[in-house]
Amino acid sequence: MSKRTRHDLEALAYHAKPNPGKIQVVPTKKYATQRDLALAYSPGVAAPCLEIQQNPAEAYKYTSKGNLVAVISNGTAVLGLGNIGPEASKPVMEGKGLLFKIFADIDVFDIEVDTENIDEFINTVKNIAPTFGGINLEDIKAPEAFEIEKRLKEELNIPVMHDDQHGTAIISAAALINALELAEKQIEDAQIVVSGAGAAAISCTRLYMSFGAKRENIVMLDSKGVIRQDRPSLTSQKAEFATTKKIDTLDDAMQDADVFIGLSTSDIVTPKMLNSMAKNPIVFAMANPDPEITYDLAIKTREDIIMATGRSDTPNQVNNVLGFPFIFRGALDVRATTINEAMKKAAVVALAELAKEPVPEQVNIAYGETRLTFGSDYIIPKPFDPRLIAKIPPAVAKAAMDSGVAQFPIQDWEKYEETLLDRMGADNKIVRLLFNRARLNPKRVVFAEADQLDVLKAAQIVYEEGIAHPILLGNKKQIERLKEQLEFEADVPIIDPKDEDHIEQKNKYGEVFWKQQERSGQTLLSAQKLMRERNYYAAMMVNEGDADALITGYSRSYPSIVKPMLDLIGLAPGSTRIATTNVMITRRGPLFLSDTAININPTAHDLIKITQMTSGVMKMFGITPVMAMLSYSNFGSSKDQTATKVREAVSYLHRRHPDLSVDGELQTDFALNSDMLRANFPFSKLANKKVNALIFPNLESANITYKLLKELNKAESIGPIMMGLRKPVHIIQFGASVDEIVNMTAVAVIDAQQKEKK
Repeated sequence: MSKRTRHDLEALAYHAKPNPGKIQVVPTKKYATQRDLALAYSPGVAAPCLEIQQNPAEAYKYTSKGNLVAVISNGTAVLGLGNIGPEASKPVMEGKGLLFKIFADIDVFDIEVDTENIDEFINTVKNIAPTFGGINLEDIKAPEAFEIEKRLKEELNIPVMHDDQHGTAIISAAALINALELAEKQIEDAQIVVSGAGAAAISCTRLYMSFGAKRENIVMLDSKGVIRQDRPSLTSQKAEFATTKKIDTLDDAMQDADVFIGLSTSDIVTPKMLNSMAKNPIVFAMANPDPEITYDLAIKTREDIIMATGRSDTPNQVNNVLGFPFIFRGALDVRATTINEAMKKAAVVALAELAKEPVPEQVNIAYGETRLTFGSDYIIPKPFDPRLIAKIPPAVAKAAMDSGVAQFPIQDWEKYEETLLDRMGADNKIVRLLFNRARLNPKRVVFAEADQLDVLKAAQIVYEEGIAHPILLGNKKQIERLKEQLEFEADVPIIDPKDEDHIEQKNKYGEVFWKQQERSGQTLLSAQKLMRERNYYAAMMVNEGDADALITGYSRSYPSIVKPMLDLIGLAPGSTRIATTNVMITRRGPLFLSDTAININPTAHDLIKITQMTSGVMKMFGITPVMAMLSYSNFGSSKDQTATKVREAVSYLHRRHPDLSVDGELQTDFALNSDMLRANFPFSKLANKKVNALIFPNLESANITYKLLKELNKAESIGPIMMGLRKPVHIIQFGASVDEIVNMTAVAVIDAQQKEKK
């Protein structure tokens, strides 16, 4: 076995710790008392068993069957790893299960079958099928995959789909429809070249034909060249697309072609081939990780090209996650007996149409765009798009109903859409949004405690992820020793404020600070001496434009750092105070908590400012604020001063900012339970809304709450996010984890991006 790289070791640690694997089974019913257990198992469990015996369809009512998909593989065609066997494929299948859960709230059991015999595999799946509402076949090599899927679809009465075949087909078909529209071409006339003849390529081509592509206009190639009718020993699948044209090479096939579909290998398309294509060529180079031709080379070669790849770092990513979670969601929700062509085509049309609709601000923010609009760089929706779950499943469900394969038709489509949107909390996209946006314009971030192992680990991650350009501050020898230990070989700046090499810069910063503070009792010597302190030095780097943002706080108490930051950085224009908010990643979605670190006992005026600043941060994340101002009372039920100040703040916000969705004072349970709020206080501005921000009456309640959520619910926390400072300076909590530091670095980068625009 070759030597493991550091990335290999990181991946192994990720899969092994804190618990092995990526998915788990979680109880959904109470189990606290003997009565609960008697209902869950013996004797109570007999009642649903007998109901199901009488009517097998009742399994959908009394068990998890209706939301349970099996991801099944024999490990014969795993990613780019080939035939690695069933056990070795399990991490991939677990990963697929994770994607099902986070994007569509579908539960998964991964099943690895130890056979390459078609009949044995099919019989195994048939025998376990009663457990599941759907079957997702995965990573099975061609041509066996075709027969396995075909026979299982014929012999089972639940949805079956081999995603390797159909996932790419569905997403690329949506992209192709839109690309042809932009190119002002008809699919019936399009000359299409398909490089690759595996399961995905065959399925893609079949789906394109169902939308009107003509077989005589299609040329397919495999590793031996053009698949011609006169070639001997063709599989039935390849024979289906064999051409009569007397051509042999990709070079020949590309002459005057309108469309190139790549599902083969890297760097096989040359600029010469591109130039030989027709006007407004459509090129989908989907080989992963390296496409048939790189995006940069392709757009440099042809200005009129419309291009898609399988990569996330280029426009128009053909990503299967746009399809399979939502297709199965729609199929499960109507208890479809199959996933048929009508349902797949409905998903294609829904995806294509969604790309033409106005894009939510959250998506624009995620991709650093002022306004994403339908065009050559945007022909399919982005994976971050929150509309996917509300658009694709209904289209699939309706197609299932119209084609007669739905056993549980949907009656109320508005209510169905609401239930779909409620599932969005299962995938909190906010961290991925942060990272993606930061990568678009990474900034110079100074880490004031880079000689701490976890801080340096975080700096290494943000560097390798392209989130930020780290500047390492601290003991130089210690940093270099730790860098070596971490195999952090990048040439990044290391600054030790106490080192003689930086005395000139230190004195310069001291002089600037002295001039700023000369009427505050500060001497030049004392100011220069202060610059030996890393937080002062780091803050001056940001002030003087030698760094764009600052991360500190890992090894020191929060109050001890806040003062120097206020002294050096100062308040942002229009700000009267600073505050912090923490974003908690909860099952119901992101929840902002303010103020978690600064204001001990804020006044009504302070609460107004904290609310306004929190609203601004939420909009920076592309989230529409729905804010509850908390207390121990509801709408005047207490006349105590603590409740009264909240009431005053709410009254002001209602008068001066009527468009802001905020209300209070409210108890936490009423704020988070919209049904309870609507039943008891129907007049509230929050009665029919999902609250995503909680404003607390004092520091202790906010700080205690966020740390309780973090420890007891294992909710991921992003923060504290500093609000109200003039520059992007963020103070992490004492002893913050590596992940927390990385997340806050992404926040700091985005903060710097925003302040740069002003």
